[in-house]
Amino acid sequence: MEKVSSPSSSFSRRSAYLEALTQEIKKKLTRAVVSPAQTRNLLQDLFADIALEVDDRAKDVILSKEEDLITSDEADADGPLCFFDVLADYYVKVSERGKDILDLMVQLWSQSFASHIFSLLFHKWLFEVELDNQEILLRYSSALVQGATNVFWIDIQTNTRRFQSLFRYLLEEVALEQIRLKKIPIQAQRELYLLLSRFIFFYNSVDKLDSFLRNFPEFPNAFLIGGPGDFLVIELTDQLQKLKVEPVLLHYLSQMKILQGMELRMTTSTRLKACLYSFTSPGGPMYPTRAVRHAAWDALDSLFPVSITL
Repeated sequence: MEKVSSPSSSFSRRSAYLEALTQEIKKKLTRAVVSPAQTRNLLQDLFADIALEVDDRAKDVILSKEEDLITSDEADADGPLCFFDVLADYYVKVSERGKDILDLMVQLWSQSFASHIFSLLFHKWLFEVELDNQEILLRYSSALVQGATNVFWIDIQTNTRRFQSLFRYLLEEVALEQIRLKKIPIQAQRELYLLLSRFIFFYNSVDKLDSFLRNFPEFPNAFLIGGPGDFLVIELTDQLQKLKVEPVLLHYLSQMKILQGMELRMTTSTRLKACLYSFTSPGGPMYPTRAVRHAAWDALDSLFPVSITL
């Protein structure tokens, strides 16, 4: 008969496994610090490693009914379970294990892929620890937003949602939870909300849109721009014009009807209409396909219906 592992032995196996992963990360970061010529390649490799989906054998070690970090149900809800998901939880629960990694990351701050790695490994840690130095807090917060922007664009370019768990944490556990949100400086709060505005359609979170807009932070230029809806629509129109992957563009256009009835300033409404019109004609500058042109017309008809008087 096969011996059944006890909860304590399962926990020990998981801890040993995560500690081994942490040591491998430290080795790569140390090499990146001492070998400037190899820094970019080493960081790119490390980013690829932590973004990998956890294989079945590793899941047997990491996940069990007794585990208190992340469950298989949570993983299914947020897309594939990746190594960064598990490590991000680990560095919150056992914060001293991430300290050496963070110290090395700071030395590589300006390098490519450094912000990607920081956002994946420390996005939860940042909102759970107490940092008194506001300058450091702003630096970490800015790195988080920059890194999250980069990895979300990777998802868009590949039309995958590997980093959906990161987006949902930032939206549901930070933006919609004022206690966590207020841990970062107001400047970083604003940057985070603008980031989430650009990707909220892509990550299928429009059901949270009302709460998201109600919690929108105040902006110093609001008297010029308008309310939360205006900021959202401005970010969305900018995003639409950058999209080159047809399925992603169609996905955004299909969800534009959620904006119907939203109170917008005239300038914002005109901006939205002009953006959608740019996708209705063949040729430059957008060169939309037939499917995109039809989707843009559908969005226009929904948001700006034309009444016909007989």
